[in-house]
Amino acid sequence: MTDTDALYAVSPLDGRYDGRTAPLSPYASEAALMRARVRVEVEYLIALADLEATPLELGLEDREELRGLYKHFAEEDAELIKKLETEGHAGFEATNHDVKAVEYFVRHRLPDGSDASAWIHFGLTSEDVNNLAHRLLVRDAVDEVLLPELYDVRDALAEMAREYRDLPMLARTHGQPATPTTFGKEMAVYAARLGRATGRIRRATDDLRGKLGGASGTYAAHVAAYPDVDWQDFAESFVRELGLEFEPLTTQVNPCDDLAALFDAVRGANDVLLDLDLDMWLYVSDRYLGQEAVEGETGSSTMPHKVNPIDFENSEGNLSKANSDLTFLADYVTTSRLQRDLSDSTVKRNIGGAFAHCLIAYGKTAAGLSKVVPNEQVMRDDLANTPEIIGEAVQTILRREGQEDAYERVKAVTRGKDVTLEDFRDMFDDLEIDESVLEELRALTPAGYTGVASELVDGLE
Repeated sequence: MTDTDALYAVSPLDGRYDGRTAPLSPYASEAALMRARVRVEVEYLIALADLEATPLELGLEDREELRGLYKHFAEEDAELIKKLETEGHAGFEATNHDVKAVEYFVRHRLPDGSDASAWIHFGLTSEDVNNLAHRLLVRDAVDEVLLPELYDVRDALAEMAREYRDLPMLARTHGQPATPTTFGKEMAVYAARLGRATGRIRRATDDLRGKLGGASGTYAAHVAAYPDVDWQDFAESFVRELGLEFEPLTTQVNPCDDLAALFDAVRGANDVLLDLDLDMWLYVSDRYLGQEAVEGETGSSTMPHKVNPIDFENSEGNLSKANSDLTFLADYVTTSRLQRDLSDSTVKRNIGGAFAHCLIAYGKTAAGLSKVVPNEQVMRDDLANTPEIIGEAVQTILRREGQEDAYERVKAVTRGKDVTLEDFRDMFDDLEIDESVLEELRALTPAGYTGVASELVDGLE
């Protein structure tokens, strides 16, 4: 797409963000769907030729030429299929049907002398082709485009976790100062969550399921033509050869519970990144994180000094849009009136758009992570200025020593007050406890009160 075309695109996915969404084009475009349909039709034709019951014969050269229809699918092929659908071509009238146009395309491109024309799309309904084509595209889009981006984000988080495992940082619960942590440990939390989320996505793609049961899922046309063939076994073998699991019980429509599970799994990963984006934004706002300025970039149209966390903000917006679309898709594709209605057909054409918003967001989160650097001094100063956070440690040690009113005593010193370490030490002097315990209490500091936060980073795989 030219820069001028991009300016007039209806969707920002094909306009402003065209360069970022381009990796999805081989899996989410109309041409990609055409190619996948051709693949299903060709492989089905070859599978029929392998049945002893059919008189169809396809030699090795014919098979190679047929497979070339999808392996070397080009722009002119997509244009021809569209022409067969809308205008007609080479003696075929306009189909006004996208799958029928693919069938005619394969007929038109049969090897010279082939008598396979009558066997193309034999006994099939459009949904047999579409459900398989969509899943092949969705699987590869996730495996080849989305998951690698998520792995990159996960790896970046793990690297930050290890690098800053010992950097103490004030935690906040309910937005209020809380028991300290380390910046590395907090990044490790997100790395671990994202690792689990990508695992769920991987399992969902592995469980994508295809059907090949005909107009009502009963193999009726196949059985009418060849009642002695085990069509269920044939269908299962064919679907598995495509790299999909087999769905034996369907109406005309594949139930799509598998797609819904995948969309939910992707949304789960997006939720992890949304949480990360919000936290990183707040860390930047609190000056816990500094940002590297990009040469020549404008942060604000009126405030020249600003370096805004725009990558995390952009990611947040795209993740929210993606999740809205994925929720809609997961809810919608699992329903169909009786044995078939067409409303899901137009809905499934929007899967690529949902994935595109995911892809933009993943790239933006990665860009944001690459620009931030912890402000160690700011973090340490904040800890030093919040000595009341050792109150938890103080009352816990005192409880260990049998002080029943430990919580109340610490509360009286700290709650709603500006507290210093000297205030704690004055309190310690009033306690009737062993000198060794007093030394233990006096050694407490906010920066040193991080438990095993550093060691927890080792839990990352």
